[in-house]
Amino acid sequence: SELDENQIQLAGGDVELPKELAKMIEEDNEEEAEKDSVLGQLANIQNLDLDHLKNKAQATLQDFKQTAEKCCLM
Repeated sequence: SELDENQIQLAGGDVELPKELAKMIEEDNEEEAEKDSVLGQLANIQNLDLDHLKNKAQATLQDFKQTAEKCCLM
């Protein structure tokens, strides 16, 4: 904000955040990045069973592999 910028200019030099505050900001940024990820968005959907989706995807992949193997033998 403007107030922060004015205070930094009045300080007359480099301003460093306390280590604890910098760590808190970093953790918040990591949490936000996780929430913004595809899996984070999926986890926010109610009644979504990620294990079921994973199992279904793996089964579909197995089906594709078996079909591909059959095609190669023909």
